[in-house]
Amino acid sequence: MFSKTCEYAIRAMIFIAQKSRDGERVGIKDIARGIEAPEYFIAKILQELSRKNLVLSVKGPNGGFYHDAESAQSSLADIVRTIDGDKLFHGCGLGLKECSESHPCPIHHEFKKVRAGIQCMLEKARIGTFTRELESQLTFLKR
Repeated sequence: MFSKTCEYAIRAMIFIAQKSRDGERVGIKDIARGIEAPEYFIAKILQELSRKNLVLSVKGPNGGFYHDAESAQSSLADIVRTIDGDKLFHGCGLGLKECSESHPCPIHHEFKKVRAGIQCMLEKARIGTFTRELESQLTFLKR
């Protein structure tokens, strides 16, 4: 459903939120190790998310990535839009360019409901809300 880049972005953002709950800043190496992702790839992804103010960063020996109260309220939909664009929320289920209400593809009407449900779930899901479940080990980011 998401591109690999978007999957890494979401996982990295949740990992950073978990670590920065106590004011910690986390470096690229720790993030990459924590979510089992390539370092160089995570660095590029976080650079883009930082440009959009979805995550904060500080350079230097005590630097790293972190969330404050505002950035922790970013939704998963914000991340998806930044990395993958709006296609998930508005695109055709079959990938057709001309799919619309007046010219629907064979799955248009059912897929529209699925798409709306996914968008609603991603809009409600805030980065900062996943930390409790991770700490309680009810959810995980890697095996």
